[in-house]
Amino acid sequence: MNWFMHNLYGNLDMKRKLFPVALLLVASLPVSVSAAEPLVVELWPGKVPGDVGIKGEENSRIYQSAIIKGPTRLITNVTKPSITIYSPPREKNNGTAMLICPGGGYHDLFWELEGEEVAAWLNSRGLTGIILKYRCPRRPGDIKGEPPLGPQIDAQRAVSLVRSRAKEWGIDPGRIGMVGFSAGGHLALATAAGFEKRHYEAIDDVDNTSCRPDFAVCCYSGYLKVKDTNEVPPSIQLADKTPPILLVHSSDDKISDPLNSVVMYVALQRAGISAELHVYSTGDHDFGVRQNEKLPSSWTGLCERWLQSHQLLPAGK
Repeated sequence: MNWFMHNLYGNLDMKRKLFPVALLLVASLPVSVSAAEPLVVELWPGKVPGDVGIKGEENSRIYQSAIIKGPTRLITNVTKPSITIYSPPREKNNGTAMLICPGGGYHDLFWELEGEEVAAWLNSRGLTGIILKYRCPRRPGDIKGEPPLGPQIDAQRAVSLVRSRAKEWGIDPGRIGMVGFSAGGHLALATAAGFEKRHYEAIDDVDNTSCRPDFAVCCYSGYLKVKDTNEVPPSIQLADKTPPILLVHSSDDKISDPLNSVVMYVALQRAGISAELHVYSTGDHDFGVRQNEKLPSSWTGLCERWLQSHQLLPAGK
């Protein structure tokens, strides 16, 4: 599937226009999806808060590795954070939306593997998929080995922006969640747990809207525990009203220690926060939502049942 989509797109600049067509051809997602072109909305009306800037223009490249089957597109040098809204067909829309946080170590964004393909899966199940293009790579002054604050600022703004325009986009303002992968999994968790403290000064009416996600799904996340210890980082403070969390990982993950998810699950349980954890014996990293021979390919079904248990997805969908 991935090689076919790569050849179909050809010119990377045409990907956004051709994405809806490709959705109709993805065999693993048999349910019809929206044919509407996605809407792109910039997060900030002016200067990006707390950003010192970087040199170079935003760019993309094709990436391949032994872990991922086929090529995938990466984006970096993001200085104008935005959201890209993929809406399901109106007759399939169930009102739930998920803000998608691609991974990439806070250096890049795995835009295709952990963005567009995730939006396709969500659309096929009647959910709105909204890809967050948060600032990357790390900025001068960011602490090496620690998650930078800039992406969390973008994520908080994104949740508020989506909620403030929920009615316009066919979304229930009380059913807006997040799903993140690798570094994006950390971003989803940090945003869900840290909603009580907005990390920037309000700039307009959007910021008067809550930045608390209603749920979060975190896949093969990093940065959820202190290196060489089994403690949650001080930067992650679990608020009493932290929403339900689903954690997914593989035991043989060579990039992100599965203890990141295990330690966070234990912390959530101790804090009395609704949490669920699935750790596969094999599957490694970067499995995304692809349906293949790897064990984690079943996690999307588990996630759908978890969403149903929280009345976020109608039964049988």
